[in-house]
Amino acid sequence: MIGVVGSINMDMMISSKRIPKKGETVKGESIKYLDGGKGANQAVAIARLKANVAMFGKVGSDEHGKNLITNLKNNNVNVDNIAIENNINSGLAIITIGENDNTIVVVPGANNKVDKNYIDNIKSELIKCDLIVLQHEIPQETNEYVIKICKENNIKVVLNPAPASAVSKEIVESVDYITPNEHEMKLIFGDRSVEEIVNEYKGKVLVTLGSKGVAAYVEGKGAVIVPCRKDCKTVDTTGAGDTFNGAFCVALTKGYDMEKALKFANIAAGMSTEKVGAQSGMPELDMVESEMK
Repeated sequence: MIGVVGSINMDMMISSKRIPKKGETVKGESIKYLDGGKGANQAVAIARLKANVAMFGKVGSDEHGKNLITNLKNNNVNVDNIAIENNINSGLAIITIGENDNTIVVVPGANNKVDKNYIDNIKSELIKCDLIVLQHEIPQETNEYVIKICKENNIKVVLNPAPASAVSKEIVESVDYITPNEHEMKLIFGDRSVEEIVNEYKGKVLVTLGSKGVAAYVEGKGAVIVPCRKDCKTVDTTGAGDTFNGAFCVALTKGYDMEKALKFANIAAGMSTEKVGAQSGMPELDMVESEMK
């Protein structure tokens, strides 16, 4: 069982001809509500790849909360340990799209209530997992508490340090894998080269490089770049990073070596960009395995 401890959001996407300037009102063209949150996205990516996954987190007592839980359940994610926080909104991301650009305002809501007390309440279920996935959309002290519990119980941890924020050396040493992009890497490790960092943290640090692929240490080869899936008909890159992280976790549970695991994750992430929305484009296992061959 893979456990995801993290955020569950509703994404409200508003499109207009252009993004309004400060103090300005513009006419919107359309509005969509899409299920999101980095934690929930990664859980759905894992479930689409036919792995057993449980989501740990909170939603509010609003209508969004009910819909977010229903969506996860419909995607075969175990929702038994999602708590409903009364008198607070579910996490909400308000995204304005215009002129091939966007602005995003995130209201964390119930995600900020994923605290140590909540973790204590679900600890008996958490420690049944073989692997735990974390991100940066719940309180940092909660992530640190979960990492401590996992270390005490010999549970592997994958930390996706997004959105970007500093990570202590102690946390880097305590997790089994950390998956920053180049910006996040520099925030955590300083102004050093990708090659230097992946060689120093052998097999622990995987740096995603966008369209170039992912850099990692491979036994016997040193730092290598595993390229992206070729010939992607990219429509929307939203959720590609979450798909990569979810797929990498599935590959670990399958016992793949590092290069094969990253190839599997890159193919899944590439496929996810061919449809609009974070979760809607996430591929099924047979699609990824077909390309692996």
